[in-house]
Amino acid sequence: MQIAATAMLFAGLTFAQAPSARVRVVHASPDAPSVDIYVDGAVALDNIAYRGATDYVELPAGQRIFQVFVAGTQTKVAELNATLTPGTTLTVIAAGFAAKTPGLRLLVLADNIPNEMTNAYVRVVHGAPSAPGVDVYVGAPYQTLVKRDAALTGVPFAAASGYLALRPNVGYMARVTPAGTKTIAIESGRLTFPAGSAWTVIAVDTTGGGTPFGFLALQDR
Repeated sequence: MQIAATAMLFAGLTFAQAPSARVRVVHASPDAPSVDIYVDGAVALDNIAYRGATDYVELPAGQRIFQVFVAGTQTKVAELNATLTPGTTLTVIAAGFAAKTPGLRLLVLADNIPNEMTNAYVRVVHGAPSAPGVDVYVGAPYQTLVKRDAALTGVPFAAASGYLALRPNVGYMARVTPAGTKTIAIESGRLTFPAGSAWTVIAVDTTGGGTPFGFLALQDR
């Protein structure tokens, strides 16, 4: 899946040899227009479209204020105070609805990828606000779903798993069902992960909200 490129503006941010953290931002709010991300009152990332994601960028460590504005305006739709620890890598996801519940919020995930390079690693995020709690299956393509084989069960909206270890260079399929059922709501198609790679897979609504649901796949390493 291709992720939209985003211009990166750093006016007003000071980086001079200061300890820093790596941060990327994902726009996963289905009814929100394109957005600008402000850090400490200055534009840091601009014009991010729905389902778009930035590359990782360096931001000064310490207490930071993240704000989300409708692109090109001063209409603020979300705000978060976060402490950036030097040397950490974070993914910040704008999730939820801008105009109804569950409301838009910023999810901050620490990208703590295991150091070993033999396996591949996948993290799953429930970012589809129209969907109920879900079960997640990761296995051979089109295999019969068996409850005991679920990789994750009862995952609520805005929750994220840790990194799941998978065998590399093997065909997998991720499927998502409403919790406790075998009704497939999201299906990834065939996925292959190289050894040592790490990914974040985010379940999302269609543009505007609701079905058909889909995935965003972001490469973390």
